Amino acid sequence: MKTRHLLFAAFFVAATVAVTAQTTTLPNVTLKTVDGRSVQTTEITNDGKPIILSFWATWCKPCNRELNAISERYDEWREITGVKLVAVSIDDAKSVHKVKPHVDGSGWDFEVYIDANQELKRAMNVVNIPHTFLLDGNGQVLWQHTGYLDGDEEQLYGKIKELIGEK
Repeated sequence: MKTRHLLFAAFFVAATVAVTAQTTTLPNVTLKTVDGRSVQTTEITNDGKPIILSFWATWCKPCNRELNAISERYDEWREITGVKLVAVSIDDAKSVHKVKPHVDGSGWDFEVYIDANQELKRAMNVVNIPHTFLLDGNGQVLWQHTGYLDGDEEQLYGKIKELIGEK
């Protein structure tokens, strides 16, 4: 029994390291804007300041709660930390037409891209959504979180403040 626990622990650590190693830098993938223009992820920059990368879908209620909660504080966060939010929809061909009306109706004041082929999702090892990443100004993944409970945005904001050296 003890050997089985050790094997499980070793596997878990190896799997965690593998995921971390694969997602240390934002991979170069082509996304679409809500207006249909192609954009390379290498174009996602923020003048050396932090970037929040949030994977979501129109049909995902926790995703929408998270993005709405961040949206309510986004102007303040940008002013204090310089952070930029990039929301990446993983809606597929059946629901991708709902993304632009959803974003417009939500009044979100941040960049929204569509990963209809889910290339970025796979490259970043995203399994469940919402899945939120915090990147430094060089595109390095420093922190990530899956799921959303009310108040999780405060933990994210704390991580952003740590990143910029503010308490």
